[in-house]
Amino acid sequence: MYIFFLGLISFLCVNASAQKTNKKVPNLTTFDEKKIHFGFIIGFNTMNFSVRHTGVSNANNNGVPMYAEVLDLTPGINLGIVSSLKLRKNLNLRVLPGIAFGQRNLTYIYNDGDPETLNDNPEPNATSSIDMADPLQIKSTFLEMPIMLKYGSDRMHNFKPYLVAGINPRFDLAKNKQDRMLLKNLDLYYEVGVGFDSYLNYFRLSTELKISIGTMDVLDHQGTGDILDAKYTEAIDRLTSRIFVLSFYFE
Repeated sequence: MYIFFLGLISFLCVNASAQKTNKKVPNLTTFDEKKIHFGFIIGFNTMNFSVRHTGVSNANNNGVPMYAEVLDLTPGINLGIVSSLKLRKNLNLRVLPGIAFGQRNLTYIYNDGDPETLNDNPEPNATSSIDMADPLQIKSTFLEMPIMLKYGSDRMHNFKPYLVAGINPRFDLAKNKQDRMLLKNLDLYYEVGVGFDSYLNYFRLSTELKISIGTMDVLDHQGTGDILDAKYTEAIDRLTSRIFVLSFYFE
């Protein structure tokens, strides 16, 4: 996520500097007057979970409770199509069907500290001893259908910043039964983001950073049916998704 922010800030600084020195006639002067236009998307993502723990002690580990966290982020790829409808000046409705590939490594940690602290402070306290289990590699292949509103400022030569917000239903094509738990396939996300349009000679390039916040508990609390897997489900009270996406739009 920090790399995304650093890249976005660097790109903004470079582009702003270029605009100051570029005194030529603006590119694509009639682009924003089009009622409908199309394009494609290439993006990069990192997927995460927000975990609320039960703090239930585990009988298979001498009554020691455990919790789960995503300790490292794995990059993924987004591909999609742009369909944009102009509603009024500086406001567009955008439908962006696509596919996203990603992975989350969910690590379970046994903690012999106070179980009541797990929800308030997910990190073990200083007097706790911990034992990490091998992470669950949860791979996802999402079919997604973002429906977004894009509101931009007035154009500044060949540059225009904007804000986006909307919803994104995602359906996971990957198997819902991961190594030791059962996940639901469907989730609905709220999305917000910022970006900027760069008007080049032959097309408009947009760079955008957004966060997707899942609204549903994606953990199937019935579990896999294997008694040895029950502890991985019982440790989690609620499991929701978070996805950060850096996208490049070619329109």
